[in-house]
Amino acid sequence: MPDAVRDAAVRAVIIIALTLTQVVVVLLCTLAGSWLAFPMVLSSVASTFVATWAVLDIWITRQAWRQRNGVVSAPSSAARRRRGLVRRR
Repeated sequence: MPDAVRDAAVRAVIIIALTLTQVVVVLLCTLAGSWLAFPMVLSSVASTFVATWAVLDIWITRQAWRQRNGVVSAPSSAARRRRGLVRRR
């Protein structure tokens, strides 16, 4: 994975983790009947939009990277050698 795409993926994972934590806090505040539940619900809705954008950012960054740099195709070290090189007489 290219560095730009990896950075976008790390950002998305962190944002999604924070959003899920926020949803758990909303649930606990609601069950406890706390006044903090309503502001946290509003904040969770906003965080959901931010998390959605973060996931779309991965896709957009990957597409832009592919368009600029093309698909990098290099054989790995585990790839088979060409037949002409293997058979030595």
